[in-house]
Amino acid sequence: FIPNTYEFYWDTPADKIASKLAKEYKKFWNQERLDKAKAKNLTPTEVSILASIVQKETAKVDERPAVAGVYLNRLQQEMPLQADPTVIYAIKKNSGDFDQEIKRVFFNDLRINSPYNTYKYAGLPPGPICLPSISSIDAVLNYRQHNYMYFCAREDFSGYHNFAVTMNEHLVNAARYQQALDKQGIMK
Repeated sequence: FIPNTYEFYWDTPADKIASKLAKEYKKFWNQERLDKAKAKNLTPTEVSILASIVQKETAKVDERPAVAGVYLNRLQQEMPLQADPTVIYAIKKNSGDFDQEIKRVFFNDLRINSPYNTYKYAGLPPGPICLPSISSIDAVLNYRQHNYMYFCAREDFSGYHNFAVTMNEHLVNAARYQQALDKQGIMK
């Protein structure tokens, strides 16, 4: 369903709640949004899966269209998404502990055997890793077109990312971020 504010009386039957949520979902996925999804060769469900990854990747709403652009570029090139939030989700799902805090993904974590591990399995995972917000869905539908293929969290811990076209540029960005993590003593 689409996350939003819905008003119900305390005694509203479950079938009426489900009906209202379904009606709002269909209303949200109007022809314009459906056309935008189709132009990207994505279904509404696939848009929501990608939007969930984008949302977990950055809390910065203004940066989400650029992040979505990287993932769409990768999908178009048939590259693995290599999204750390999917690995974190896979770790939590496998352990059954969704409350654990994971701030850093290590090389060994990338080996986890899960269809949600986008380092190990190409394409989109089988489902969303969170309930994406409307802004995240719209970030995918209205992604920023660019040539970036990589991004890494900024070393200033601002929540923003450094973007790169080439792997060499990305490795420089990643090294700066890893040094910042080490300096802060962030080991997990």
